[in-house]
Amino acid sequence: MRVDVRYYSRNGGTKKLADAIAAAIGAEAKTVDKPLEKYADVVFLGSSVYGGKPDPSVVKFIAANARNIGKIVVFGSACTGKSTYPAIKSAAAGQAVKTAEMFFQCKGQFWFFNKNRPNDQDCADAADFAKKQIRILGVT
Repeated sequence: MRVDVRYYSRNGGTKKLADAIAAAIGAEAKTVDKPLEKYADVVFLGSSVYGGKPDPSVVKFIAANARNIGKIVVFGSACTGKSTYPAIKSAAAGQAVKTAEMFFQCKGQFWFFNKNRPNDQDCADAADFAKKQIRILGVT
């Protein structure tokens, strides 16, 4: 089974999580501006919350790559604790793409709030989450 890690990050927080997830599962983290070259059984897809939702490039990535996505596993960070999961799940459903039931969310830095987040522990937790999802989804 093929697994891919994609993300959008304005300030580097979601990139840190994507890199930790990719390292944990033996993949390479790439931005959402790069299309999927092949079918991926699982795509770990990350974004922070911007104006209450994921960046529009994440939704565009889903639409442009839907035929190459088996299932999306959502991850991200946010200052408010709000998750992009509902919006990503809705965008995926609109393209007939399934999303995993579990998602990873941690605090993210915004201006002077949640300074230095995601931190090393958040990245370790994201890596553990990814390994668990791989086991749950039966990816080998």
